[in-house]
Amino acid sequence: MDVFKRNINNIFFIFLLSHLIIWTLVPTLTNQNLPLDTIEALAWGSNLEWGFNKHPPASAFFPELFYQIFGAQDWAYYLLSQIFVCIAFIYVFKLANEIFNNLLLSLISVLLLESIYFYNFTTPEFNVNVCQLPFWSMVVFYSWRIFENNEIDIKDCILIGFFGAVGFLSKYLFMYLLLSIVLLFLYFIFFKKLKRLDFKYFIAIEVFIILLVPHLIWLNENNFITLTYGLKRTGLETSNFIDHLKFPTIFILKQLAILLPFFGLVYLLANKFKFKLNLKDKKLLFLVFINLLPILLMLLTSIITGSRIRTMWMTPFYLFFGVFTVYLFKNQINLKKLNSFLYGFIFLVLLSPILYSYISIKQTNKRTDYFGKEIADLVERRWNKNFSNEIMYVVGDEWFAGNLSYHLPSRPKWFLELKGKVNSLDPNGGIIYVGNPEILKKICPGDFGQMDKHGYCMIGSR
Repeated sequence: MDVFKRNINNIFFIFLLSHLIIWTLVPTLTNQNLPLDTIEALAWGSNLEWGFNKHPPASAFFPELFYQIFGAQDWAYYLLSQIFVCIAFIYVFKLANEIFNNLLLSLISVLLLESIYFYNFTTPEFNVNVCQLPFWSMVVFYSWRIFENNEIDIKDCILIGFFGAVGFLSKYLFMYLLLSIVLLFLYFIFFKKLKRLDFKYFIAIEVFIILLVPHLIWLNENNFITLTYGLKRTGLETSNFIDHLKFPTIFILKQLAILLPFFGLVYLLANKFKFKLNLKDKKLLFLVFINLLPILLMLLTSIITGSRIRTMWMTPFYLFFGVFTVYLFKNQINLKKLNSFLYGFIFLVLLSPILYSYISIKQTNKRTDYFGKEIADLVERRWNKNFSNEIMYVVGDEWFAGNLSYHLPSRPKWFLELKGKVNSLDPNGGIIYVGNPEILKKICPGDFGQMDKHGYCMIGSR
């Protein structure tokens, strides 16, 4: 038995290492530039605050931490994404082992996730969706520990509060998981006569709220700008009656399409698809609440508000879908069909990076084909010819100005605009404005240049 456990653990480690290496190398070798959302996060990270115009601060903090260690090395941010994915996989594996007490079924639960493109094809782009993954998995794992154990560990409550707060500070949609977990505990307290209504539950809530206070203060001081942006992204302001039917239907169809390869792998492993719903089964109820309820709440949001649910928003929602499916069909799984499952798994593992590489190389008009480093080099040369001081600030959108902030050696702070911030800037610092060339050319008090249909206004000391 010890040899079997060691072999499964070794296979899991090899899987994690292979995933990390493949999905770090492939985009590093095939992309000219970092993706949009990663550059955006790095732009925010250059000037860290407790929130930004689009999202809360966590997704900017981690890339900035890596920048302080590795600098402008593209591979580091692809690695960062895969570290986040692999941490999530580890906690999925840990929870699966507590649910099944069977390492092989736990391994299968994680391997199934490679069939969902949220956990391979889209992961090179570190963004708010990828940033949620480890914290989503850790909150679920430690919630299970509290839910299952007779004696509640205060440490588990603190960890739920901490990881829940970081997840929420990655993206507000994290609240769908937190709400589902709260509803799970309320269900057991009121309908299953759970006797363990312990004050320790509230420790998680207290830690969560305390960690959110700085961001809530920032939100109030900035007119709740991130909430406004989120509502605009849903199309809620322009929705009509038809949208209450159209967008939920589109949402359901997209989720089914995303899960087709997943169900294909399950089909290779199961004899038939039969299961019994036992509402007294605490494990099953837990898995239903943390897998299906967040998706149902998202669907209800679309139905009630008529808002559009963007596909990538669902990235963390399927992390435990492998555990849930294996538990549901555990009596139908035929280990004699394991070879067929592995062939299908290997096919998908190879197909995703091949497709990514093909698209990355074949298509030449993507954000990742932008010559960000070359443009930054040209800007720096022109700056050095005209000015003596250092470039300390760049002003403009997250993509064009953000690329300058990332690629320039001086690592200038990025600003979307300088309104109300001029007095806080170092008067000895150079500034580059990036934007509409026709407008900048007319108003630029310094040196003006144009590249890639964008204007660059450079203001520095002669």
